Amino acid sequence: METIVNLLGGIALLLWGARMVRTGFNRAFGATLRRGLSMSSRNRFTAFFAGLGVTTVLQSSTATAIIAASFVSRGMLTVMAGLAIMLGADIGTTAVVQVFSMDIRWLSPALIAIGVAAFLSSDSSKRRGFARTAIGLGLMLLSLKLIVGVSAPLRSSEIFSVLMRPLADEPMLAILIAALVTWLSHSSVAIILLVMSLAATQLLSLELAMAMVLGANLGSGIIAFAMTFGSAPAGRRITIGNLFMRLVGVAAFVMLLPWVQPYLAMTADDPARMLANFHTGFNLALAMVFLPLLPLVVRLTERICPDVVVSDDPGQPRYLEQGSLDTPTVALANAARETLRMGDMARSMLSRSMDVFERDDAVLMKEIEKEDNLVDQLHEAIKLYITRLSREELDRSESRRSVEVLSFTTNLEHVGDIIDKNLMELAAKKIRRKASFSADGLEELRSFHDRVLTNMDTALNVFMTGDLKMARDLLREKTSIRDLELSLIEQHYARVTQRRVDSLETSSLHLDVLRDLKRINSHITAVAYPILEQAGELAESRLKADSLTNAVQPPPSPMVAPKA
Repeated sequence: METIVNLLGGIALLLWGARMVRTGFNRAFGATLRRGLSMSSRNRFTAFFAGLGVTTVLQSSTATAIIAASFVSRGMLTVMAGLAIMLGADIGTTAVVQVFSMDIRWLSPALIAIGVAAFLSSDSSKRRGFARTAIGLGLMLLSLKLIVGVSAPLRSSEIFSVLMRPLADEPMLAILIAALVTWLSHSSVAIILLVMSLAATQLLSLELAMAMVLGANLGSGIIAFAMTFGSAPAGRRITIGNLFMRLVGVAAFVMLLPWVQPYLAMTADDPARMLANFHTGFNLALAMVFLPLLPLVVRLTERICPDVVVSDDPGQPRYLEQGSLDTPTVALANAARETLRMGDMARSMLSRSMDVFERDDAVLMKEIEKEDNLVDQLHEAIKLYITRLSREELDRSESRRSVEVLSFTTNLEHVGDIIDKNLMELAAKKIRRKASFSADGLEELRSFHDRVLTNMDTALNVFMTGDLKMARDLLREKTSIRDLELSLIEQHYARVTQRRVDSLETSSLHLDVLRDLKRINSHITAVAYPILEQAGELAESRLKADSLTNAVQPPPSPMVAPKA
């Protein structure tokens, strides 16, 4: 019993170490690697080498698959380029297996010590990513040493022999079990290393171990397929094609196992090295066979997963791919894209709101009220999507971006509510009273509205680009809008003092519209605060004088304006 517990502990440590390596590399190099992938679409061969290089660093073909699927879904990569990336990615995962097949277990204490020291001595996300990687590699090496040590007594166990005997006679069963375990553990590398360790202690025959390596390769394809199940059809075609190629490869190799084994013995002396070479050879063979055949695979995936008609419901999210949630940077990019779509809806509401007042258009008023419901739906969808991201998986910049997205969507939702619940109520009141603004008053409202609409365009640009100059300009506009409101109120009161009938009849409406437009502008300009705060240009209560000529009082929250 003690042996089994120790073995399970070693396996758990191996899986955790593999996870740390993956997340560490992703945090240290994630953005750079994703840019490299996005630029690899010239042809299938450049895409192949891009996938190989990125996955050699990340050591996760699943992570590469998710990123590539996301790029394909957005039209940044073709399906053929995505499939070529996956062929390269599968070879890239063999790198760490080759390294670990060598006797380097003595490195374990040094890697853990260096990693811990680096992690505790730095606040940099990149350096901590390196540290996490070193600790993960050290834990993996330590776990392999533990597995080899505790599994030795199992060689003489009759129970273990009885359990292994059916697998030795049924390679397909061994493949299926290995695929299932790989899918459950979400790490083909860890499972292959485990198989190598068991084979090195002669607990598994070489032929059985080879079958389980094939199963682990099949399992990695299943993981990627499952993780992108909620993606757009174009994105799913990558993982479907990858799974198809692996199924064909496993089916071919399982029949060749008895003939491959003698040649494999010529490549190395110990079972661990043989299995590492077999793993590499399998993926190289897949690449050599399928790289020229990718156009056929693309057509097959198009038949299996055809394009679907996009839902006519504009309130349904289009870019919130559930399969991307395990890759925070991609998920946040998806959320930002959906937020921009939500912002376009809120802008449409704001743009057309003035037409309701000018034309007394009750039909348009109802359309705007319906559009607010769509804005609310998208707000809820984005909020739920962001909250499903694991806080532990986010580095500092990703965590900050998630807050920015949530804050901006909240402000956009408030903008929609003000337009629907306030401006449209005022418009309805104006229609019922058959009132009319004075020519001067209407022109002032139109000019004020245009300024707020322009600020909204700027805010959407600031949200997507994080441009510091535009953020400064946007916050200056907040002060300008406040001053302009006061000036327009004075002009309105001057007309009221002159006893102008049209100004007297619409006085409260006029002032309320100005007030609500200013409130909308406050929510819009709130997007500038986190950018200025990060740049060190936002003091505790006022903007630094050397950054902005006109100091502005920030809202109570640095990112969400008060709903009032």
